[in-house]
Amino acid sequence: MSQEVDYLSRCVAAGRLSRREFLGRATALGVSATFADSFLASAARAQGPVRGGTIKGGLHGGEATQSLDPAVFMTLPSNFGKCWGEYLVAVVPGGGLEHRLAEEVGSSKDAKVWTFKIRQDVEFHNGKTVTAEDVVATLERHSNKESKSGALGILANIESLKADGRNVIITLKEPDAELPFLMTDYHLVIQPNGGKDNPTEGISAGPYKVTVNQPGVRYVGERFANFWQVDKMGFADQVEIIAINDATARISALQGGQVHMINMVEPKVVDLVKRVPSLKVEAVSGPGYDVFNMFCDTAPFDNSDLRMALKLAIDRQEMVDKILRGYGTIGNDFPINASYPLFPEGIEQRTFDPDKAKFHYKKSDHSGPVLLRTSEVAFAGAVDAAQLFQQSCAKAGIALEVKREPSDGYWSEVWNKQPFCATYWSGRATQSQMYSTVYLSTASWNDSHFSKERFDKLLIEARGELDQDKRRNLYREMAIIVRDEGGTIVPMFNQFVDAISDKVGGYVGGVDSLMNGYAFAKCWIEP
Repeated sequence: MSQEVDYLSRCVAAGRLSRREFLGRATALGVSATFADSFLASAARAQGPVRGGTIKGGLHGGEATQSLDPAVFMTLPSNFGKCWGEYLVAVVPGGGLEHRLAEEVGSSKDAKVWTFKIRQDVEFHNGKTVTAEDVVATLERHSNKESKSGALGILANIESLKADGRNVIITLKEPDAELPFLMTDYHLVIQPNGGKDNPTEGISAGPYKVTVNQPGVRYVGERFANFWQVDKMGFADQVEIIAINDATARISALQGGQVHMINMVEPKVVDLVKRVPSLKVEAVSGPGYDVFNMFCDTAPFDNSDLRMALKLAIDRQEMVDKILRGYGTIGNDFPINASYPLFPEGIEQRTFDPDKAKFHYKKSDHSGPVLLRTSEVAFAGAVDAAQLFQQSCAKAGIALEVKREPSDGYWSEVWNKQPFCATYWSGRATQSQMYSTVYLSTASWNDSHFSKERFDKLLIEARGELDQDKRRNLYREMAIIVRDEGGTIVPMFNQFVDAISDKVGGYVGGVDSLMNGYAFAKCWIEP
């Protein structure tokens, strides 16, 4: 029987039998779906990647104001950026680093001077060769406050940049043992002359060239014939990413075959999606978190007692149970969970406490409703989560007014513009990178307007601390400061939940949402 199933699986890999037909015949032979899938996976691995066709994705987060400038990448363009963009290094499954444009990385003993050796003969989409000067120009642009880059916070420690032949030499103000991980930030796409001439052209050295750019609507890339790593990425002839902000519409498009992959499947429908034979759900635990952010410098949230009242008035367990449906864990008002190395253990878990919330609310002297803005694109289940928050606040005597904002314009007009709103973060490779991106006082994406001199000092110290136990203690103090003094309410850490068609090959789960954004570049369409 196993020989016959093996034969059938090889027929699927060769394109002579569909997966559905294979499963039907295997079932008729008395083979379980799990056992049959193992044969199919082995056959697919033996067959290898398939070239040709178009991989299509339906993703949330489309807005008309979006740009191909990597400095301001958010949501949907950041996924497309992994198709046409190329980086110095990238995070791989297991948390290690893969050398991409940088073939070698080294540092001085004190981790203050870093050298990135750039590969030879790598070509940009415009035909020019990637040089160390292009890398220096890229980092110069993103470290310039005028660029408003989302990577500004993580580059603030750079004192000088220099190209020396094929080497890029980065000298830091303070030592940073984790600098290579900072270079994985999705904004840091290497562009000709750093993108200083025209950053919105969508030109880099990735596996696909941009052919269609309809901001917030549709993006298309065609395979770049001169891509430097043809055996690893760029198997489909084309990739197409379509903005589908409505969660139900995304699932319908996947079921109907209009797209091959979708992201942000709402936990409340995951079990229903799992019942569809032609679809597969990929749920990935990681550092991503859902959050309600308050501006610490804007009334009424500049009052620490009001912030504390709202932190105590949220029922985290109820939110995890009803919104995430088990696809996540409870948060504790700082952006780090156990998926990070050197996670600070032993910090007391904040719980729903309406009596203490009432105490701090009364002490704040605030009166009248508190306005919270949300949207279905803020995170999966964000509207329902805001309503649950409203109900738990009522038990503490706090009138929380929930305003549902349109999807289009939420990221440009609400997030980081309005003083209290829902949002999400996908996390970063290291604690230092996460804190530098969002909580450093000078970070352009500091979306709670958090500013503490003590915190900034600890962050700089932690970057250069090579003793892991000492760095862990520094991270612990930083977490407590953010938890108790910041404007961040983190009720839960989510799992990234994607759904893919059985026509997709090469999808590897467990590496962040949509394979850390590389799914469209690294996958292929099965025959």
